[in-house]
Amino acid sequence: MLAKNFKDEASPVIREYLVYLQTIKGKSPKTIEEYFLDLRTFFRFLKIHRGIVSADTPFDEISISDIDLELIRTVTLADAYEFMGYLIDDRQNNSSTRLRKTSALRGFFNYICVKKHYIDEDPLKELETPKQKKSLPKYLTLEQSIQLLEAVDGPHKERDYCIITLFLNCGLRLSELVGLNVSDIRSDRTARVVGKGNKERIIYLNDACINAIEAYLKVRPADGLKDRNALFISNQKKRLSSVSVQKLVYKYLEKIGLDSQGYSCHKLRHTAATLMYQHGNVDIRVLKEILGHENLGTTEIYTHLNSEQMEDAAKSNPLAKIKNNSDNE
Repeated sequence: MLAKNFKDEASPVIREYLVYLQTIKGKSPKTIEEYFLDLRTFFRFLKIHRGIVSADTPFDEISISDIDLELIRTVTLADAYEFMGYLIDDRQNNSSTRLRKTSALRGFFNYICVKKHYIDEDPLKELETPKQKKSLPKYLTLEQSIQLLEAVDGPHKERDYCIITLFLNCGLRLSELVGLNVSDIRSDRTARVVGKGNKERIIYLNDACINAIEAYLKVRPADGLKDRNALFISNQKKRLSSVSVQKLVYKYLEKIGLDSQGYSCHKLRHTAATLMYQHGNVDIRVLKEILGHENLGTTEIYTHLNSEQMEDAAKSNPLAKIKNNSDNE
């Protein structure tokens, strides 16, 4: 079921699209919520831009429950670019946020034009995606990764060690790790992971993961659990939350002096991918499956090389020792 605010705030045609994303496309609740919020922002902007509501109307109070096909048919490509300008100037949205909003708009208009034929032509089919600045992912070195594991201590050291081990060895997303159930850990040294869009994949567990899981299961609480399925249990006998996992990761990062350097749970995922690629010579297509990426292009960011590797590559060139004959004269 869609969240209450979707039902209350979205007009029938927008609500229909959100239900389509949920039931046909299998999008996660978080993705559906993001698309709803993006569409709401656009149509609120459009109402002000068109003078449908007064310019001094508080933005957050503008209703989109009345957005109908009559208004939608008037949307132009110019409106979309005006909206992108508004996102930059007034909301200071970065390129990643604007890219998501672009995807939400294009998906919605494609649906009502191509899927439902509510409009004759898609006005946003030529809407270009914002150019994103490509930056290398931040990750821990092999030495720092070992230090992080060695920093784990305290009353929940088996649980915390297991969590960090899975992050660093399997490249799990935070939501994937929190969502793990005991039954997802299989006897054939694999684990079932539910990723983005509720897509399942199987990951293989190496010796470090198996040892960490077995050590944790020996001390995992068994009585009075509020969620008996959850693998990782909190002090309240519930499934460990994303916020709690983030806090424990930050705690151990701080112990090794990395708390203020932009590291996070997601950076541990980057670390796993980078270590597998740089030290394990893992094929990029295999890495794509391990990480659960839809597109190979997303995985290719991990093919970055450090300066030492680039120096070694330059030295290994067969022409590296060839000198100008004039040097011998």
